Amino acid sequence: MSSERSSERETRLPAAAASDAESPVVRTFDQQHDRPTRLAEELRALLTLAIPVVLSELGWMTMTIVDLVMVGRLGPAAIGAVGLGNAIYYAPSLFGIGLLLGLDTLVAQSWGARRFDDCHRSLAQGMYIALTFTPLLMLFMLAAEVQFTGHGVDPTVASLTRAYVNVLNWGTFPLLVYGGFRRYLQGVGRVRPVAFALITANLVNLGGNWILIYGHFGFPAMGVRGSALSTCAARVYMAAVLVYAAWAHESDRGHALFAHWPGPDWTRLRELLRLGLPAASQLILEIAAFGAATVMSAHLGPIALATHEIVLCCAAYTYMVPLGISQGAAVAVGHAIGAGNPAHARRTGTLAIVLGAGFMACMAVILLTIPRAIIGIWTHDPRVLTLGAHILAIVAGFQIFDGIQSVSTGTLRGLGETRFPMFMNLAGYWVLGLPLGAFLCFGLRWGLSGLWLGLTLALIVIALLLCSRWLKDSRKPLAGLARA
Repeated sequence: MSSERSSERETRLPAAAASDAESPVVRTFDQQHDRPTRLAEELRALLTLAIPVVLSELGWMTMTIVDLVMVGRLGPAAIGAVGLGNAIYYAPSLFGIGLLLGLDTLVAQSWGARRFDDCHRSLAQGMYIALTFTPLLMLFMLAAEVQFTGHGVDPTVASLTRAYVNVLNWGTFPLLVYGGFRRYLQGVGRVRPVAFALITANLVNLGGNWILIYGHFGFPAMGVRGSALSTCAARVYMAAVLVYAAWAHESDRGHALFAHWPGPDWTRLRELLRLGLPAASQLILEIAAFGAATVMSAHLGPIALATHEIVLCCAAYTYMVPLGISQGAAVAVGHAIGAGNPAHARRTGTLAIVLGAGFMACMAVILLTIPRAIIGIWTHDPRVLTLGAHILAIVAGFQIFDGIQSVSTGTLRGLGETRFPMFMNLAGYWVLGLPLGAFLCFGLRWGLSGLWLGLTLALIVIALLLCSRWLKDSRKPLAGLARA
């Protein structure tokens, strides 16, 4: 790291002392140097970080579902346009957010080491990354919109999709600002504002949809463009809430967050991209794998495709909980490494993996016990119910390993390791899972079951390798873990 960063290691504003002393995260670390923290205390601290993040992830999914439900009254073409538009927008925007995941490591470790100005410098570099990549992402999405609404797509759906994405695209920069400030707040242990922002943003989006889609309070009925504009407004709102929360947090410590905004720090920018690019690539590889599975399932007919979409939705919802635990674990592990306590980092990370796997085991039992009731939330078609119950039995085994791989990815990110999960996703899904699934599905004619068996086997391999890597890396001496 730069000499500027090294000089900050022992600095701390006097006004910060009282505020930080009352922080549950800092208080836990102070106690650790005197005696080992009990398991119950560690679990409580982990849940304090993870639960608001879980609520945030559920809120994120809910916003997309609300958009689909609200345009449902406009007819099938509008539903298809919003669904296709979100599919076009989702992967590039998630890549942009993924570029900022390195803030989890740098901010959390700096916070644990009491290098508070270091946290601010990392946040500033994250915003420079957001400014740089926003126009590139927007141009990419415009090109993708033309590509995916071309030949073979219903002209009405294509026209509505382009209108939807053209408006939604303007929400890219506030989305990345939200992503950067979210990582900063999570890194300093302030996760409640993140949950508040997303939960209330759903209300903003719901009200905006009602006003702008159908035309209320004197506004014109804008249809799908109104839904996209409402989503943009919700993203501006989310970004504003988190910017204010960060400013208020620093003001309470006696530090003006924006008074001395750091300029570009090329060393730190490179470090953020070194961590963020593999993390973003790992997200895209996983999303693309399930997107490829959806394309393959489309060749099996409408019943198989409908079943696949419903099962995938079930898996995505249960996944939100270990995803939240994963993000909480990344922060907790980073705090412990920054505080110079690798033993606590290992205990916390391992506890998080057990917690994620335990929750998903409970979900597996539910999927095995009442599969038809779950499928019945979406449809009562007897063919989908029968096939869906069979696929959910496969997904039940898939669940536990999904929890392990998700949380293991977060714990490794807390250590500063993001490349290994990327390579494991590349090998697991694209070298093993999808080719095997395609062979079982089409070669042996096992249909949708073969496709999901291939994905499940890939996930088992990925989970075991990531968990093994965590158990190995977390034993390393502190000098081999810290990113300072």
